[in-house]
Amino acid sequence: MGKVAEQHKPMTNPLFFAIETGFFAGLIWGGVRWLFYAIHFTKVVPGFLGEPFFKHKFLLTTAGQLAGYLLFIGFSVLCAILYTLLLRKVKGPWLGMVYGVLWWAILFLTLSWPLLRQPPFRLPWNTVITEFCVFLLWGLFIGYTAANEFTDERKRDASTGMA
Repeated sequence: MGKVAEQHKPMTNPLFFAIETGFFAGLIWGGVRWLFYAIHFTKVVPGFLGEPFFKHKFLLTTAGQLAGYLLFIGFSVLCAILYTLLLRKVKGPWLGMVYGVLWWAILFLTLSWPLLRQPPFRLPWNTVITEFCVFLLWGLFIGYTAANEFTDERKRDASTGMA
């Protein structure tokens, strides 16, 4: 009679969580990429993911940059779904950072010719470093958000009194 009913926090749906995380990762870090392009930290157009689908001339326009921003958000959602489904139980920030660097390597080294229309490392070093750092932080955002949601036991332990 004096027992407090055990409270159960509903489990987070991994798919919906991944879509939300990816949307905000793309929104935030795509915006940062666009800002860095506008202030000439990078020469990679914000719409570089649209290079196989659109003419390069279009991607240089404001509409093309917006299309690229939306493509980056979609790309981030797909990457967040992949991360959440495969790696969400890994604790800490390190794997997310590695995940971001891995995607940078795929996009800027492996797919450099179709996306950037040039061989790898023909870009200026400030562009390479800026893009590397943005993708590192983008991966950190996705990875650490997933790790915090799916491995933080304080959220699930009703005996500590924390929600």
